[in-house]
Amino acid sequence: MSYVFYGWWDWRFLLLIFASSLIDFILGSAISKSREKNLRRVYLSLSILFNLGCLGLFKYYNFFIESFVEMTAAFGLQANVTSLSLILPVGISFYTFQTLSYTIDVYRKQIDAVKDPVVFFAFVSFLPQLVAGPIERARNLIPQFQGQKIFDYDKAVNGMRLILWGLFKKVVIADGAALAVERIFSNYESMSVAYLALGAILFAVQIYGDFSGYSDIAIGVAALLGFNLMVNFKTPYFSRDISEFWRRWHISLSTWFRDYLYIPIGGNRGTMLKVVRNTFVIFLVSGFWHGANWTYIFWGGLNALYFLPLLLANRNRKHLDTVAENRYLPSMKEILQMTFTFVLVCFAWIFFRAESLSHAFGYIQGFWANPLWESKLVISVHYFYMLGVFLLIEWLIREKGFSATVADSSVFLRRCTYTMLFLCIVFFGVFNGSEFIYFQF
Repeated sequence: MSYVFYGWWDWRFLLLIFASSLIDFILGSAISKSREKNLRRVYLSLSILFNLGCLGLFKYYNFFIESFVEMTAAFGLQANVTSLSLILPVGISFYTFQTLSYTIDVYRKQIDAVKDPVVFFAFVSFLPQLVAGPIERARNLIPQFQGQKIFDYDKAVNGMRLILWGLFKKVVIADGAALAVERIFSNYESMSVAYLALGAILFAVQIYGDFSGYSDIAIGVAALLGFNLMVNFKTPYFSRDISEFWRRWHISLSTWFRDYLYIPIGGNRGTMLKVVRNTFVIFLVSGFWHGANWTYIFWGGLNALYFLPLLLANRNRKHLDTVAENRYLPSMKEILQMTFTFVLVCFAWIFFRAESLSHAFGYIQGFWANPLWESKLVISVHYFYMLGVFLLIEWLIREKGFSATVADSSVFLRRCTYTMLFLCIVFFGVFNGSEFIYFQF
């Protein structure tokens, strides 16, 4: 079924995901059977080279070629190098990292190699999270394919709740903001300061609604099939510093880089210089993972600069709890901390959304070059009502998540919540066939 789903988009890339699965299945078995450490390293290296090679070819080849041509042109030289007309296979960044984590975990002897190829192929291509995550770990997902599946009513209900909440975030919140964001970023030269700020804020809302909406739908669909996927977002915009934000944003990718890159290169151990280097490495690679564009690399570097002072002052794990825990309202200090963190995140999102670095810097320059205010209708008023509903629910679910919070409420409140979200989707949803943003990664 997963292969039919993937082939529906473009059947030609079935061969790629099949080859990736087959090679990692074979190499995982070879690593597990080998007793010689050097041979195990060779098998692991082959797996890393193959997976990163595929990713490099389809996602980064043209970027490196174009950057090389531009660099040589800067020195007055002309390089005749041909770029390739390649379509980026949907989900390649996600399933590549998933298979890589499998062979690395087998090499580390943290899991046993899978003996059943059907189980392994199903793990790599699992339909709900194939194209945009969450990036699951083999130790969590593979055992779920090996056990017998029995319909679980409570799990299915939780899944339906997440699908409803995810649809609301996608078609009402994210797609409702998309047109305004596009208009503001495309015409930033003529936009007032107020609208430039609005554009950055709305993009922060759009990308969160889009990606966390997809994650909730994926987790919900998996729950209907009897599977548990990891939580990918925990109300990140209520973070009190940038370190807490990264513990709550795209958790499956952040923890992947922590476990398979940051800690192996030294983490926060060693000299101050090494800690700074490691921090920049993980954020720059994370930015580059998102796309072959200097804007993503700059976005990653900017987040490293945000994160570094907290790490060096040993304050990066200060906020491990949830803001205003067991309270209805935050303190004034917490409001200021959340606002400051949100402003930093929005500023960085400008680079993530811009088409080029010159576009991003031009957008930022508009904050002091453009007029402060000029009335333009870029988004309807009812969208802000929907945004208010969204923020209120996000605040109420910040400790336990949407499904558990709704499950603990009264029957009347549950039915009101379902009805309200359903009506909002029907009357205020945008159904223009727009894709999820993270499909391009």
